[in-house]
Amino acid sequence: MTPHLDAKIYLVDDDAGVREALAWLLRTRRLVSDGYDSAESFVADASVWHHEPNAPCCVLLDVRMPGMSGLAAFELLQALPWQASLPVIFLSGHADVATAVDAVKRGAFDFCEKPFSDNALVDRVERALEQSAQVLARRRVQSELQQRLGSLTDRERAVMDLVVAGLPNKLVADQLNISVRTVEVHRSRVFDKMGVKSAVELANALRP
Repeated sequence: MTPHLDAKIYLVDDDAGVREALAWLLRTRRLVSDGYDSAESFVADASVWHHEPNAPCCVLLDVRMPGMSGLAAFELLQALPWQASLPVIFLSGHADVATAVDAVKRGAFDFCEKPFSDNALVDRVERALEQSAQVLARRRVQSELQQRLGSLTDRERAVMDLVVAGLPNKLVADQLNISVRTVEVHRSRVFDKMGVKSAVELANALRP
């Protein structure tokens, strides 16, 4: 799997030794991390991020910590609008495995039982980063699509909707009470603004 050189992993564990060991392990795989000694401190930071992450990321989150538990933090992270781009991997002791499994069923990416295998943990982290990268890529495509749609005039939007519905230029002209030539001009502008070369491409671009 290609390493994400711009990725970041957030290490949330009250044990400084665990954080340092994880940070060292990740550095050996050319992965950057930030450490947090409590769930409260990480949630406080994440809650005020002004926009979703712009690079792949994930969280290694201890299940059991003083104060706010990892599970409580996970519930708060799930409520953030961009949570899909921030996969959560739980770090669990043997007694917390059932809790971690339940969290996975409710949307966590995975869990790793302590003491964990270095290779197994990094494999999970890399898969989480890949998922994060895919989510961010889809978001960028959707954002660009919305910008392109916003550049259309009302008439161009009306022509586009009918073209995507499969109507030929003559029927589009009849529907909008304009000339076929005018439809052709609007259609060409729509294709140009939307960055497509055909009605099929256009329909595919607009498909959810």
